[in-house]
Amino acid sequence: MKKINWNDFKNIELRVWTILKVGYFPEAKKSAYKITVDFWKDIWIKKSSAQITDLYKKEELIWKQIIWVVNFPVKQIWKFMSEFLITGFIQKNGAVILAVPDKESENWSKLA
Repeated sequence: MKKINWNDFKNIELRVWTILKVGYFPEAKKSAYKITVDFWKDIWIKKSSAQITDLYKKEELIWKQIIWVVNFPVKQIWKFMSEFLITGFIQKNGAVILAVPDKESENWSKLA
């Protein structure tokens, strides 16, 4: 495991936000959803792809708060631009358990 210093960690923008829209991503190589979060009333809408279909149904993701990385570069997945990274824990079987706050948090709160 590579060691990082405090300044490396401080540069990672881990924030919490609420999912507002989830759709299937049939073009993805592995089963995935398209996740949409809407920041500040349609001013800043961001989308991401997440391979979390093993453990989560679309309906249960709406209004769920997630921890995500804000400052990664955009990644193209097929014809879709994934604009942030949803965090989770990969299990031995490949399923992903989302990293989420255990209590409701203010949107945009930073992990410290």
